[in-house]
Amino acid sequence: MAEGLLDPRTIRQLAAELDLRPTKQRGQNFVHDPNTVRRIVAAAGVTPDDVVLEIGPGLGSLTLGLLEAAAGVIAIEIEHSLADRLPQTVAERLPAFADRLRVIEADALRVDELDDPQPTLVVANLPYNVSVPVLLHVLSRFPGIRAGMVMVQAEVADRLVAPPGSRTYGIPSVKLAWYCAARRVGSVPPTVFWPVPNVDSGLVELVRRDPPVTSATREEVFAIVDAAFAQRRKMLRAALSGLFGSSGAASEVLTSAGIDPQARGEVLTVTDFARIAEARSLGAVG
Repeated sequence: MAEGLLDPRTIRQLAAELDLRPTKQRGQNFVHDPNTVRRIVAAAGVTPDDVVLEIGPGLGSLTLGLLEAAAGVIAIEIEHSLADRLPQTVAERLPAFADRLRVIEADALRVDELDDPQPTLVVANLPYNVSVPVLLHVLSRFPGIRAGMVMVQAEVADRLVAPPGSRTYGIPSVKLAWYCAARRVGSVPPTVFWPVPNVDSGLVELVRRDPPVTSATREEVFAIVDAAFAQRRKMLRAALSGLFGSSGAASEVLTSAGIDPQARGEVLTVTDFARIAEARSLGAVG
């Protein structure tokens, strides 16, 4: 094989060699356009000092681009045939960078620790069906990740970056805001993937920031978030009544936190949710 990034013909050759039939179940769509790969790597701001965590490297399109720019790439791949083939693909196409690659065959949702050096960036073409839980998981488990760039289904991208009060604001928006500032920095057309998906993709830039200052745990805050959005458009006192025991108890906590009990979860920031969780943990509920 030639050196360098993967092209459409090589993608198909690799897929045929592995008898690979991309499945919707795993959201497998492989990037075959070198310019898109270069664009993502550049937008991610990868430096020679970075160790990049890549989730779902697939056939290695993005992996090759990242290896050219980073000190190392940790690629987590759930599919045995893909995890097994990736080091060979890198050795064939970028032999000078082969020692920068670590491949971990695992479900990313079950990877809780990594050997040093720890990742400093997350850059990935995330399968649309697990993109949000995987992203939240790696941000929670690997605090050394300072920033990232993820490619996700356009609709998911909109949800991740949505501000309070917007139509697409919801659980993913709030939980991601606990870890990061997020903004959408571009779109990716279906034509750069094989097989061609029936949706556009969006690029989301992540910049790590400190979580809200609160005595409540992240788990306590996220429990409030889950309850607040379980029944959209309900007033918070009603939405939280099951969690707090009654509408009256929920109103008491909300008032203590400085939140209008008649407000809806869709207008609250992650800091607001942290204040509610703190008020609850401080004993406003019996």
